Amino acid sequence: MKPSPLHQRFSVFEYQYRDAGNWKTAGTLLLTGASDDADTTIRNSLEWADQFVAEQVGVPSLCPKHFESTGDGPSDLDHAYHEFVRLRTATPADLSLPPAGDLPDLVKRFRAAANRWDVTLSPNCDL
Repeated sequence: MKPSPLHQRFSVFEYQYRDAGNWKTAGTLLLTGASDDADTTIRNSLEWADQFVAEQVGVPSLCPKHFESTGDGPSDLDHAYHEFVRLRTATPADLSLPPAGDLPDLVKRFRAAANRWDVTLSPNCDL
């Protein structure tokens, strides 16, 4: 049996922060591990419209990058949620990213947060 290429043992978690003005900032995480059902498991754990609280699952917040790129913030357009875009198999080019964790661990954190998203963990919470 021929071993799989190295990049196929990694996954890329794509997400974004989108403020209420629809300004978007994208992020990617290189994760060790791959799974055919991880994308579905993550999606089943999300709040409405594929939303999650990054701080709750240990995903780096994109807000500082967003505020820097827009030259604004925080403002009344900002909120506590990030948006999951997709999980995909890493490409050889993705291997230049620093590894950001383990896919099974991330999936476990999403599963634990399902139906219990806590916006107060985000500095953008406006409660």
